[in-house]
Amino acid sequence: MTAAPGPTSDPAASDSELQRRLQEDSIHLGGKTIYLNPFLYWRRFDANTDRWLREPGQLQEDQIISNRSRFYPELNWELLDQADCAAKDGAVEMFLKSLELISTFNPDLTSGQLLEVERKMAVTKKRAFERWVMRSLKRREKAEEKARRRFDRERTLRAWMEWFALDVTRQAVVPLASLLAVAVAAGWWWGSQQNCRQLIVDPGVRPALQRPSP
Repeated sequence: MTAAPGPTSDPAASDSELQRRLQEDSIHLGGKTIYLNPFLYWRRFDANTDRWLREPGQLQEDQIISNRSRFYPELNWELLDQADCAAKDGAVEMFLKSLELISTFNPDLTSGQLLEVERKMAVTKKRAFERWVMRSLKRREKAEEKARRRFDRERTLRAWMEWFALDVTRQAVVPLASLLAVAVAAGWWWGSQQNCRQLIVDPGVRPALQRPSP
């Protein structure tokens, strides 16, 4: 019996996969290559633009709702659950942001060419945008939960400190602390006395050894 051959790196397959991704992320118009993936323009971003692109919720809600049918004409949004609706609304936002960036970095594109860009993006980038939005929302949810827990801890600590700072609290705590100190000292003294007490044992009288009779 011969072992099955393990996976090998095929340069031809790798080149084919790279070409496929480049075709999905770009389109040739007027002798130019237009990138459909907005993150391929990152070298030309400033920090504000990068944050604007990466964080969901940067566009107005009514703007997203009015463009739902533009990118998802087949969907009945009322039948979607909350998670699917949030992912697809985020994808609509990514479409709008991407088209704005493409038109900004390619100002010579005509309206017809921008329409071709939009059509190809709707086919090739829809699922990618949805996955990106879902990951971003999960990261935001974890960060918000972490910040909420830190705030709760700080609020609890601050409440305890404020309570201890009250005159009434100090007047009640000081006698209790004194009683506790006395109790601890008494317990320590009693324990030390028990440890130091010597146990006196009366020596017993050993019977005389009898000699065996001859």
